[in-house]
Amino acid sequence: MRKTDYAFWTFLLMTGLAGATTLLNVTQTYSATASQNSELYKQLDLFGDVLERVRSDYVEKPDDTALIEAAINGMLASLDPHSSYMSPKNFRDMQVQTRGEFGGLGIEVTMENGVIKVVSPIDDTPAAKAGLMANDLITHLDNEAISGLTLEQAVEKMRGPVNTPIMLTVVRKGKDEPFDVKVVRDVIRINAVKSRAEGDIGYVKVTTFNEQTHANLVKAVETLDKQIGPNIKGYIIDLRNNPGGLLDQAIAVSDDFLEQGAIVLTKGRNNEETQRANARPGDISDGKKIVVLINGGSASASEIVAGALQDHKRATVIGTRSFGKGSVQTIIPLGANGAIRLTTARYYTPSNRSIQAKGIEPDINVEEAVPDDMKDKIAAEKPRGEASLRGHLKNPDGTEKEDELGEPSGSSSYVAKDADKDTQLQYAINFLHGTAKGPETSSATPSPAPTTTGPTSGSNNKAPVPSDDDKKVTPN
Repeated sequence: MRKTDYAFWTFLLMTGLAGATTLLNVTQTYSATASQNSELYKQLDLFGDVLERVRSDYVEKPDDTALIEAAINGMLASLDPHSSYMSPKNFRDMQVQTRGEFGGLGIEVTMENGVIKVVSPIDDTPAAKAGLMANDLITHLDNEAISGLTLEQAVEKMRGPVNTPIMLTVVRKGKDEPFDVKVVRDVIRINAVKSRAEGDIGYVKVTTFNEQTHANLVKAVETLDKQIGPNIKGYIIDLRNNPGGLLDQAIAVSDDFLEQGAIVLTKGRNNEETQRANARPGDISDGKKIVVLINGGSASASEIVAGALQDHKRATVIGTRSFGKGSVQTIIPLGANGAIRLTTARYYTPSNRSIQAKGIEPDINVEEAVPDDMKDKIAAEKPRGEASLRGHLKNPDGTEKEDELGEPSGSSSYVAKDADKDTQLQYAINFLHGTAKGPETSSATPSPAPTTTGPTSGSNNKAPVPSDDDKKVTPN
């Protein structure tokens, strides 16, 4: 046989073997996939059987929609505490919260003894212009009694399309009889940032991270800079009890005080899903000293900001350990059927620290002083952090925060209402003045932050986990 014929037949043989091997691999892959799908379909058949049995045999006729929603919620809740299904109404409410504006009256309210109590009217809003005052009690909405409604239900009734009227029946101390107040709804913007001058120090309280937060913060710092003048000592950024919010806003707020370097890293299931957000030149505080206040109620986006500024040595973090929510939730709309909130990534600080179930350790640990009449109540309410939530994601390095009994723990979220009695705030003021005495720097020393550049991650419609506390103060 000639060499050319031998080479030709050898080539055909090798090609045939390669093709057979590829076909075998594809067949095995298909077989494995088909087997997995077959098992999934069996489980779906089981679900269908149970659903039909409940619909036909349950003691009372169930609501089919409620059954399906409960099943979806059960599936998502089994993943982690922050994944959930949102009905169309809850999805709309979440969009209002993250957008930071809505059609309403412009009052902050709470529920007290079955009626709505006005905490404060917001300046230049319909409620303020109509003469509503703090401590007013609202008993009726359009002549319908509020009694029996939850805070959320009452707030929903007060919100509505812009330029539509609503009649409020008000009881006011000093007035013998209730009286009616007509208010016309307008666009109300939730100010996520409140600020004031503490002598020669700018104090900025960030309550949430919605679409308005970055712009509100820049405006607040500009106002304080003009108000205090060139002798300003620095800024206190208060993130205590801030539950978090939009990822892009946490990045923007961090960027406001950083000139360069990484802000946050988000890592999904696969390596190619890793993203890095980087700071751009420009510091709105002109390099002034920064103190960040955190406590056990500081979570998610607020931990991103605290961690970024801490890693870059741009701020001194004071207070107690943060909540430890180091995961990112993506909102996935389902058309007319609401949306799902799904945990899609973990986030890491610039020095590659995972905060999940651990939290941010302050540079200086300062416990908030608790009044004597509240010590027993607060002691009975054991602080809860991410590590104490059932089904939480584990920290990738295998360590989580525990108390002396080896149980998952958090830190206190108590904050004194009176600034003069606010131990953490007063310590921060003294720290910026160089007169602070007491706690030593904690043992948690962050690693130097990486300064390499990379692609900047955007919001990707990340959203916070809202609170369901009926006693909260709610704007409407």
